[in-house]
Amino acid sequence: MTGRLNSAQPYAVGLFRIVVGLLFACHGAASLFGVLGGAVGTDGGALDAGTWPGWYAALIQLVCGSLVLLGLGTRAAAFLASGSMAYAYFDVHARGALWPIENGGEPSAMFCWAFLLLVFTGSGALGLDRLVARRAVPEPVPAAPEAAVTV
Repeated sequence: MTGRLNSAQPYAVGLFRIVVGLLFACHGAASLFGVLGGAVGTDGGALDAGTWPGWYAALIQLVCGSLVLLGLGTRAAAFLASGSMAYAYFDVHARGALWPIENGGEPSAMFCWAFLLLVFTGSGALGLDRLVARRAVPEPVPAAPEAAVTV
């Protein structure tokens, strides 16, 4: 059983990456464009362009979420996304109370840890990172056959 689960691990990580990236990108799109219910605290609208920190956080969410979803530059995008969610938790939510259940910071904490996991696991299966890595590795050049030595 363990062997079968281990062989499916890259696909499970890939599916996890796709779902987390999609949810994060949707959150960014909602805040930037007012779609999918709009930005939190705006009655369904979009954030004003350039407002700190919300608009920049939404831009990170859309871009990094899309990159993670596609599995392109997964580790770097996940690192930036994880850091932005850590910032969101400690700067915005932790002021209200210590525990995420008390301060409304559960999504920030979950996204932070999910992306940190992807920093260490990589994109898994079904990501564009693997295609790029395959193209970057040159094909081995066969060695020239040794000349036969006659004595």
